Amino acid sequence: MNVLQTLSFKKALKKLHANQKQQLDDAIKLIIANPNIGAPKKGDLAGISVYKFKMIKQPVLLAYHYQDETITLTLLSLGTHENFYKSLKT
Repeated sequence: MNVLQTLSFKKALKKLHANQKQQLDDAIKLIIANPNIGAPKKGDLAGISVYKFKMIKQPVLLAYHYQDETITLTLLSLGTHENFYKSLKT
């Protein structure tokens, strides 16, 4: 499976500590194993799924897009709930 990262995801990734990156890697492995694990979004965000998990006891959202035809997982955004969906739309 190809795993691609958007620029906004890469920026969020740079800000994480090593233990946070390990928890993120675990979440990504879960998504790769079962791409339908996240909640599909509707409306402006149709085609995007969001997986909620805890990173150091804090809830975090991971937005991704999965294309079955080419087996590509695109990691779109990572962050807390505050302004998460608003920044995802832009």
